[in-house]
Amino acid sequence: MTDCQLSIRPAQQQDIPLILDFIKALADYEKLRHKVVATEEGLAQALFGERPAAYVIIGEINGVPKGFALFFYSYSTFLGRPSLYLEDLFVAPSSRGSGLGKAMILHLAVRAYDEGCGRMDWAVLNWNTPSINFYEALGAKAETEWTGYRLDRTALGKLSGN
Repeated sequence: MTDCQLSIRPAQQQDIPLILDFIKALADYEKLRHKVVATEEGLAQALFGERPAAYVIIGEINGVPKGFALFFYSYSTFLGRPSLYLEDLFVAPSSRGSGLGKAMILHLAVRAYDEGCGRMDWAVLNWNTPSINFYEALGAKAETEWTGYRLDRTALGKLSGN
């Protein structure tokens, strides 16, 4: 892509439908659309409620939204510092190669550094070679000594006696 103006801005409440569309497009790419149960109402509460659970930046090309990144903060007891966790990064297929994905990662890296974070983490599906290559080209390294575990909503309910 040539002659494109990249910009990144914080998401606003009126972006909720756009964010949900991006989430669905990401899920389509990851072959996980059947798992998307997010709603506009739920996103509005999570992103713009009294106690935000996550934050979103919108990536634009020539003023048109073409991608997003959703992130939140965790805490590393070993580092004694917060960490920025990138939950989702998505650029519309027609805009890949524009530099927008890299610009959003760099934006978050600067934010994490400026806010005193000890690291920035994310996960990638093991079959997603284009994304793996992209991240490694930025200098990211795969974590191999940890295995991820998850309790889904059903398991949480069982554990909590519900």
